[in-house]
Amino acid sequence: MNLSLRQVEVLTKISNAYLSQLENDKIKNPSISTLHKLSDFYKIDFSDLLEVSGISKTKNDSTRKSMSSFAFSSDNLSPEEEEELIKYLKFLRSQK
Repeated sequence: MNLSLRQVEVLTKISNAYLSQLENDKIKNPSISTLHKLSDFYKIDFSDLLEVSGISKTKNDSTRKSMSSFAFSSDNLSPEEEEELIKYLKFLRSQK
C-alpha cells in the first residue's frame, strides 16, 4: 500500500494529523479503537497487534516467534507493507 495520510484518513476515519503524530512518535499510547482500525486497514491480527504493542500478553514465546517469522517473511509482504511495518515497529519500540 502506497497511500498518503489523507487517503488513509478517508479509509480509516483517523485524522491525518493524528496519523502523522503516530508516525513521528509524538503519540505514545494510541487508543484501542485506533489500533483496531489500523489492524483492520493493514490486515494485521488485532490480538497480535495488542500483544506487540504491550497491551496484551496472551501468547507464549514460541507462538510469538512463529508469528513473527511468518509476518515478517519477505514472501508474505509487499515492499510497501514491509516499510509500513518497520515504521510501526519503530513506533511501538519507542513506547517502551
